[in-house]
Amino acid sequence: MLKKLILIATAAFALAGCAGMSGGASPGDEQAVAAAAEKLRVAMIDPTPAALNPLLADDLSYGHSGGKVDTKTTFVADLMSKASDFVTIAITDQTIKVVGNAAIVRHTLTADTLDGGKPGKVSIKILGVWQKQGGEWKLLARQAVRPPAP
Repeated sequence: MLKKLILIATAAFALAGCAGMSGGASPGDEQAVAAAAEKLRVAMIDPTPAALNPLLADDLSYGHSGGKVDTKTTFVADLMSKASDFVTIAITDQTIKVVGNAAIVRHTLTADTLDGGKPGKVSIKILGVWQKQGGEWKLLARQAVRPPAP
């Protein structure tokens, strides 16, 4: 009986210690991720490789709501060629959860577009996965979905 009590107490102590752990996250990481996400928003409106490349992981997987999946190379190329052209981008309902060297970012993106010269509007839900690489937060994966019809 005493062994069971000791095991239960040890397990409870271990779980309590794990609950308070940040998994390697540093103070200020949430704000740093938010700043990186904001830099990406601005860079998507006025794209340059110099602005985009430091924010994107080399292994980027960028999923669009229509099913297309871009790499870092194709995502930057589409922005530069205006095949994907954002006139405005508004981000709302953003949440950020840092887990170790990764961050889960969710938000709603509303934008005016001019893709290939054709005006449009978009409102989509985004899941972004950011990863701390070399001390900098980079977008590793992104998936957009259309919100459910009201």
